[in-house]
Amino acid sequence: MTENWFSETLYPDFRQVYQVDKIVYKGRSEFQDILVFETPRFGRVLALDGIIQTTEKDEFCYHEMIAHVPLFAHGAARDVLIVGGGDGGALEEVLKHPVESVTMVELDDTVMKISREFLPGICRDAFEDQRLELHFMDGTRFVKETARKFDVIIVDSTDPVGPGAVLFSAEFYADCAACLGEAGILVTQSGVTFMQNEEAAGTYRRMNSLFPDTGLYITQVPSYGAGYMTFGWGCHSPAPRRTAASDIARRFAALDLELHYYSPRVHVASFALPTYIEALKS
Repeated sequence: MTENWFSETLYPDFRQVYQVDKIVYKGRSEFQDILVFETPRFGRVLALDGIIQTTEKDEFCYHEMIAHVPLFAHGAARDVLIVGGGDGGALEEVLKHPVESVTMVELDDTVMKISREFLPGICRDAFEDQRLELHFMDGTRFVKETARKFDVIIVDSTDPVGPGAVLFSAEFYADCAACLGEAGILVTQSGVTFMQNEEAAGTYRRMNSLFPDTGLYITQVPSYGAGYMTFGWGCHSPAPRRTAASDIARRFAALDLELHYYSPRVHVASFALPTYIEALKS
């Protein structure tokens, strides 16, 4: 961080630099450094341990895709688990569906508090929704110990460094698989594949040993530079991913949502991978 610029430090040989108009919040929680700053292009930006997590202007590219793809594919999700996601963006998208309950497990309550105060346009009023059950604890411990079954599990984690590293482990994925119902879907953040190909490849390998249906799908998030963002997909049934495009369109129309990235056509297209990403599945 210089006087007027923030340099992201995720990669040792590549950096993104953002002009900083104003530092809104700077501090440290029990687990990580937290920074919120304003930029002319992306609005307010949340960074944890020097790594960009979300921005006001492009958060929809990420949150809409991590939430709506599994929920519209499932078609009848009632109980959803979100691991991570302290900024509330994924939660806000999930709650647009007629789910009965959303359980959110976030390790760092400070991230949620800071996001609610300084990034309210991302979470909106999601944390006040009566369907939310909120736990501040280790997500790996929650899925290992719970006896509940979920229709969809969304792992909205940081990158596999620091407190987020355990959310990419085979043991964690296995515990998630055990928490899913008959047609349950697990979706995980799996990195910017051009720069972090082992994240996507490792996610796919670990899920492939646990689920009959395993895949990757993509989105494009401008503030996550250098290529497509990849999500891991694991499901106990092949049926949700094979849902006809016409059925996805019908489900989408029934909710009458005003979204900025996700659409039924994008849903289908997101599983069509560029060759360099498809190769990671072999």
